[in-house]
Amino acid sequence: MERLPFKPEGYNFWTWRGHKIHYVVQGEGSPVVLIHGFGASAFHWRYNIPELAKRYKVYAVDLLGFGWSEKAIIEYDAMVWKDQIVDFLKEIVKEPAVLVGNSLGGFAALVAAVGLPDQVTGVALLNSAGQFGDGRKGSNQSEESTLQKVFLKPLKEIFQRIVLGFLFWQAKQPARIVSVLKSVYINSSNVDDYLVESITRPAADPNAAEVYYRLMTRFMLNQSKYTLDSVLSKLSCPLLLLWGDLDPWVGSAKATRIKEFYPNTTLVNFQAGHCPHDEVPELVNKALMDWLSTVKPQASFQVL
Repeated sequence: MERLPFKPEGYNFWTWRGHKIHYVVQGEGSPVVLIHGFGASAFHWRYNIPELAKRYKVYAVDLLGFGWSEKAIIEYDAMVWKDQIVDFLKEIVKEPAVLVGNSLGGFAALVAAVGLPDQVTGVALLNSAGQFGDGRKGSNQSEESTLQKVFLKPLKEIFQRIVLGFLFWQAKQPARIVSVLKSVYINSSNVDDYLVESITRPAADPNAAEVYYRLMTRFMLNQSKYTLDSVLSKLSCPLLLLWGDLDPWVGSAKATRIKEFYPNTTLVNFQAGHCPHDEVPELVNKALMDWLSTVKPQASFQVL
């Protein structure tokens, strides 16, 4: 298959809130914006960009803190990436677009679509992150004691930094990356040097370890703050689910539940793992192109 050439220096850059953001753009036509998952980058869409670009104007953007985008020292939250995608649509795309996201990028696509409904004509999710709420209200927690605030919290943070520092060092080793990828790719033939380098190179950035720490302690441990049901209840465009049924992390039951909750959904299943767009790109490209041909573009686009 035709593959996006790997460029160590990256493709295009955009300054957002003072931070450097990397993106790829190819083709002409109605815009399609691709959003990668946790630890990945625009290069994870290597087999999708060239094919989609034959009929559409394709953008693939690196979320802040990932890929070739800046490793900003900020408090990471799902809404940071929502704001980034919304502003990317306003300032770079400047036309009604379809958002396509894998894993973490899927949830970012959903919240961005809700944040800018007039400019998002459809959303496609590939084994998306996000959880349904459990219906329980927040528990009544007592205020932190002086002991917890003064002594236990700093000790906990020191312990977390030591443990997560080791995990980050381990996680960026090529052999470890290959092992993790092979655990979520049912057919691991596409787990190659290109893919591994697209993950290891950003991990060498000076602030990458601190960003990893912040993601694991602030964002990953507080995902329940935003639920799929609360976001889907505000969605107003067609939804496509491209789901790898053999994903050990996000099973097919989630796709079924999303479809039940949001009726304006098309579901396509694949015998693949967590990243079907890179594992079975031919099948994903065909299913996505078929669905894109049914999505009606908005009549106008107003930059706010």
